[in-house]
Amino acid sequence: MSNKVTLTRFIIEQQREWPDASGTFTLLLNNIVTACKQIAHKVSRGQLIGVLGSAGSENVQGEVQKKLDIITHDIMVNQLIWTGHLAGMASEEIDDVITIPAHYTKGKYLVMFDPLDGSSNIDVNLAVGTIFSVLRCREGIEPTLDDFLAKGAEQVCAGFVLYGPSTMLILTTGQGVNGFTLDQDIGEFMLTHPNMRIPEETGEFAINMSNHRFWEAPVQRYIDECLQGKEGVRGKDFNMRWVASFVADVYRILNRGGVFLYPLDNRDPTKPAKLRIMYEANPMAFIIEQAGGMCTTGYERVLDIKPSGVHQRVPVILGSKNEVERIIRYHQDA
Repeated sequence: MSNKVTLTRFIIEQQREWPDASGTFTLLLNNIVTACKQIAHKVSRGQLIGVLGSAGSENVQGEVQKKLDIITHDIMVNQLIWTGHLAGMASEEIDDVITIPAHYTKGKYLVMFDPLDGSSNIDVNLAVGTIFSVLRCREGIEPTLDDFLAKGAEQVCAGFVLYGPSTMLILTTGQGVNGFTLDQDIGEFMLTHPNMRIPEETGEFAINMSNHRFWEAPVQRYIDECLQGKEGVRGKDFNMRWVASFVADVYRILNRGGVFLYPLDNRDPTKPAKLRIMYEANPMAFIIEQAGGMCTTGYERVLDIKPSGVHQRVPVILGSKNEVERIIRYHQDA
């Protein structure tokens, strides 16, 4: 690993391309990474330190919280709240935005995060992760909810950390997508996957097939055609992959292509979509587009949506460009 570039060096070298950069963003990103290293340690220890299982509570979305949901939320907040780089934060695990206490300096960024994506997998030892998004904010102000409700296209940075066999950080600052692997021996993320690009063609799709009867006709049409394989109108066989962990499914697509769908459905009229726009859909859409893929609801580009609330849900269809374009056409035909 001696010839590998560390994440810190990578960010500093990118910063040098912007003569007016103050270095504040680099420091903020280092704090986020430090929090993720702490989370990686907790996840890897599991039941050895008694962090698995239900916490006996629900989050703002009415989802049962795991112990690690609460622990990882606290790690992120405690690592970021004092830094002076932030004007505020938002987390999947609590209802309201998180303000910076008066005795800390306020900065010019807002951070939104899902501290433990895929936490339903944690008790069975499958991959989970952390997703984060960074927006600019007017410096020195007390942000209001409206300051958080920006279109995804306004993000200055997005990333996720996958806690799998290796701990991986995927990052974009709007100049492509790069992947870093945590070297446990030295405690540093090293650049191992530079300039990640998603193949435009694919033979894989990821979707929760148990919801088939609740989908709209365009999605049913697309999936049915994939299942027909060589004998169907597509004339080729597809493989289905489904981890039930957004970070794991997106990481696979970044590496070998594919399409991921968590579409609109009519199972619960109060929750027509699953994924939250601010700290799940937007950061992943930014990453996917920077890697040459596409991300849509089926009807519009995710990054063009003006959120109406921090916990707003949206349908998400993302991945290899040619397949996503086909699914969009099916929605237009319908």
